[in-house]
Amino acid sequence: MELSDYLRILRRRWRLVVATLLLVVVAAALITWRTTPQYQSTTQLFISTSASSSAEAYQGNLFSSQRLSSYADLATGTELATRVVAATSSDLTPAELADKVTAQASPETVLLNLSVTDPDPVVAQQLTQTYGEELMALVAELETPPGRNQPVLKATIVDAATLPSGAISPNPVRNLGLAFVLGLLLGVGLAVVRELLDTSTKSADDVTTSLEAPILGTFAFDSEVGKRPLLTQLTSHEPRSEAFRVLRTNLSFVDIDATSKAFVVTSALPGEGKSTTAVNTALALQQAGERTLLVDGDLRRPQAAELLGLDGTIGLTTALVGKVTATDVVLTHGSGLHVLASGAIPPNPSELLQSQAMASLLLELRADYDVIIIDAPPLLPVTDAALIASQVDGAVVVVRHGRTTREQLGEARQRLDAVGANTLGAVFNMVPRKGRGDYGSGYGYGYGYGSAPDEAPAGT
Repeated sequence: MELSDYLRILRRRWRLVVATLLLVVVAAALITWRTTPQYQSTTQLFISTSASSSAEAYQGNLFSSQRLSSYADLATGTELATRVVAATSSDLTPAELADKVTAQASPETVLLNLSVTDPDPVVAQQLTQTYGEELMALVAELETPPGRNQPVLKATIVDAATLPSGAISPNPVRNLGLAFVLGLLLGVGLAVVRELLDTSTKSADDVTTSLEAPILGTFAFDSEVGKRPLLTQLTSHEPRSEAFRVLRTNLSFVDIDATSKAFVVTSALPGEGKSTTAVNTALALQQAGERTLLVDGDLRRPQAAELLGLDGTIGLTTALVGKVTATDVVLTHGSGLHVLASGAIPPNPSELLQSQAMASLLLELRADYDVIIIDAPPLLPVTDAALIASQVDGAVVVVRHGRTTREQLGEARQRLDAVGANTLGAVFNMVPRKGRGDYGSGYGYGYGYGSAPDEAPAGT
């Protein structure tokens, strides 16, 4: 991946990066706040020999240097810790005390630095001083040859144990700094991984490549759609109104020589805004002076008539079973749009939609209208939309930004191709403004996907 790819991912996933960064920093701050402060006291010992001449002094210094690392190990052992516990009457066990001690020999010297940490700075100083004194005694014992009174080596405290002025841990500045760097790296890593695993449509290229069809219209996320779903409720200068005019214009170039056109509006899965798109597209065509009929071909969960405030109990299914003619059940909306509602929900929607009665009905309606917009069910859960699309001029597929995946679009295209239907193009719906979008769910009951809220309207 190039730098531009990472920058694009960060722009798209910046919320994940920030959330991860804040989570790590807050966790580090909480741990730092809850950690008991530790104070460290230090003393320094000088390891020397008794030498009567300069030559002996030189050899003694070499000997002391060689022994220094051994005494550093002894300083952190349980033998010396046992002596210190006894001398100070500490409540700690020798093993617990030994874990608090560090001893370090200064390179190329005969100096030994001894440190003890404790939550109480006074106790830390006391333990350190006692450690130094006990180490002096231990060295004297170990370095006194049998039969002699003077040790070959001796340890001398040259710097008394200090009283700590501040805690050595936790270090808030260091901890928060490391947490910031770690959180940033982790956030970027998670953003890249999520981007690689996310196959949802995020760009126009994703849609056109997967569906193998052009984009006919794009609708931005609009929080007002739930309150004003219809085009007739908008002013002419609003962005959503203009978006439907663009879609209307693009549809006019489809099969330009045809005297009557019929389109199916569908989607890959439920909840992508197809019903509202179909209704408003029909309204836009009606406003342009086209003789337009909106047909609610979703015989499983019809919504078109409800969106328009019309009674949908009598309509398409009523005409298909031969009880009435289509013209008898066509309703007229206040905008002048003619609507053929779904009618009663049948037990066999697919059979009705691929029947000869449906084919004859479409021929009859084409003679009366310039444009017929059919709101059909989603393509993947059921076959209804593909069956209808094969009988008309083609299908317009509504794609929801950030939700419909590239694989689902590819499969939707295959469903249409399998019945010889023409895929006219896509409507890219709910595109976020400045990287913001809605990822709500659900077409709902009746398509094998369980209960869910009502279908999201176009532009939301």
